[in-house]
Parts: sequence; structure tokens; C-alpha cells
Amino acid sequence: MAGIYLHIPFCKQACTYCNFHFSTNLSRKSEFLDALSKEICQQNDFIAKDELIETIYFGGGTPSLLTPLELQKIISLLHDNFLISNSVEITLEANPDDINPTTLKTWLSLGINRLSLGVQSFSDDELLWMNRAHNSNQSLESIQQIIDAGFDNYSVDLIFGSPFLSNETLEKSIEILSSLNVPHISCYALTVEEKTALHHSIKKKKSPEIKSEKQAEQFLICSEKLTQLGYEHYEISNYAKPGKRSKHNSSYWKGMPYYGFGPSAHGFNGKNIRKWNISDNILYNQRVLKNENSFEVEMLTETQLLNEFIMTSIRTIEGFRIQEVSNKFGVEKAKELEAKIKNLKITNYFQNIDDNQIVLSQLGKLYADGITAELFF
Repeated sequence: MAGIYLHIPFCKQACTYCNFHFSTNLSRKSEFLDALSKEICQQNDFIAKDELIETIYFGGGTPSLLTPLELQKIISLLHDNFLISNSVEITLEANPDDINPTTLKTWLSLGINRLSLGVQSFSDDELLWMNRAHNSNQSLESIQQIIDAGFDNYSVDLIFGSPFLSNETLEKSIEILSSLNVPHISCYALTVEEKTALHHSIKKKKSPEIKSEKQAEQFLICSEKLTQLGYEHYEISNYAKPGKRSKHNSSYWKGMPYYGFGPSAHGFNGKNIRKWNISDNILYNQRVLKNENSFEVEMLTETQLLNEFIMTSIRTIEGFRIQEVSNKFGVEKAKELEAKIKNLKITNYFQNIDDNQIVLSQLGKLYADGITAELFF
């Protein structure tokens, strides 16, 4: 089983908090699509040719800016060059302002069977502050249109922890999504990344600072409320109705192989090699079209692989078993890790399942990054 990630690096406008690689200048979109197509066709043996592709994910940026014909060409090219499963999950990230009944039906006809909708908030004031291109009414209309079009697998993104989001508004947003029976919800804490508009605004004291206490409180609201409403909190930021987990993202957490196409896209061969493209649209286009190297490669050490295993698996509802560590990385490493965990267990960061299975408690999920750092080799 393997996956494919395609990074579409274009957006209508820049959100204040975003540090993903994108451009609001679409003048080179045609050139980019030529380069992307060429990169797809030039894949070598990074992943075994007979590996079945189970998931395809269009991320960005805003992939919903692509025309149906552009999407069709990419999907056809993927089928021509890879062994694609008949039950492949194809996800397209989309914004509410790009949703309409005609487009939705076309996406379904192309084989796109899962959407990831960037709602972020149901507060118009907050959406304006984030510099989003849609309003709350458009969000509600787009979700209803997705349902009416026949999509039974889609996700909605929410952002919590902003200075302008009250607990009451967050709870109301969750209730709205639950009432619409949204099958998957991703809840992300607002982070202040360097070189973003939000970072500059806070630095110049034009925006209030983000308070970690409020973020922790709202994380717990998301977890407790959504769990009560029948959602499985299967990964720190992700909640799903039964059978509606994201297959693509789950493959990352399980260390499965995946290709990465497009500027800034990462790939992993499922063993010990990671590669990533340069985060520059112009250079990416030029290098790929000239048959020049557009990516860097890293050979992961045994320690890096172990640390990645800890970092990804501990975020999930299943966690990991000490026996897995022993099988993959040796008995000594397993014993060392077990000792580290034993030192942390007095903090109530872990659930009491059994000594072999390591799963974060609700409290532990709040401090997942710090706990992970403590467990690293």
C-alpha cells in the first residue's frame, strides 16, 4: 500500500496565519502543470512499481482552484503511470467559496471521492481577521451542497485558540457540524509561524498574543464535545465517525510509503529515504522542465527512524507497543524507551491500558510535543 501527495501551490489570497508554500500569482499555473505532469512521468524506483496506490491527496495551496479539465489530466496521468487501486481514496482540499453543485458533480465524475473543506470558523469577524475568502453562510451552504451532491466522505477543518474565538462560539461550531452529520472533523490550534502576517501583526502589537492556556482549554472542549457526539478522537487533531478516518493521513502515521509531487512536496519510500522538492514555484518549474534535479534526498538513520516512529504513532488512539519497538529497532532500544516512559508515567500522561501498549491520556495529548521530545533518542 502506498499513497500520492500532490502540492498545488496557488491561493486566491493569503491567510494571515498560513506558512505553507503557496503563491497568489496564478500567471505561471500552466507552466507549473506542465512541470507537475513531467515530474509524475519521470518517477524512478523510489517506491516499488508494483506497489498499489491506495490514496491520492491534492493539497496546497488551494487545489480546488484547478479547473475540472486540469484535474482530469492529472488523475489520468496518475492512472497511466501507477498501479491505482479500484477503491482508491482521492481527496481534494477545497475552500467554501469554490464549491457549487456543478463543480461537485464534476469532481465526483473524475473519481474524487473525498473533500477536505477549509471552513476554519463560523464567525465572520474571525474569518475576516484570518483574511479568509469566504463567510460563514458560504460555509454552511457549501456543506449542504456537498451532501446534496452525494459525497458521503468529507472533512471540515476548524481552527481554535484565536484571540477572538470564545468557548461558546467553538461549541456552537461543533454542534453545527454534528447536526449536519459531517463524517470527519479536523481541529487545529492556531499557531504563530515566523514570516506570516499574523507573526508580524503580533510583533507590532496590532493583534493580541495567542494564549496557550486558552488553546489548551479549547482543545479539551473539542475532544470532549466531539467524543460525546459520537466522533472517534483517533489522532490528536482528527475526529471521525466510525469508518470515516482519513486513509491518506493515517498512512503517514503508520510510516507507509508515499510519493510527493509539486514544489515543497515530501515523499517517503517506506524504508529509510525521504525526499522533498524545493519550495519555489519558478525554480521547480525550470528544473523539472529542464530535466534538472528539483529535490533533496535524506537517508534516515536508525535513530531518526525510531524517533519518527515515536512521534507519529504516539499521536494516534492506538499509540504503539513496546514489542513493536523491539521488533523494529532491537531489544536494547525497547528497554531504553520503556525506562523513559516509566519515568513519565507518574505524570498521568498515559492511559493505563497495559504495560506494553503506550497511549496518551487526555492530559498527555495536551503535552504531546513535549512528551515526544522526552522520549526521543
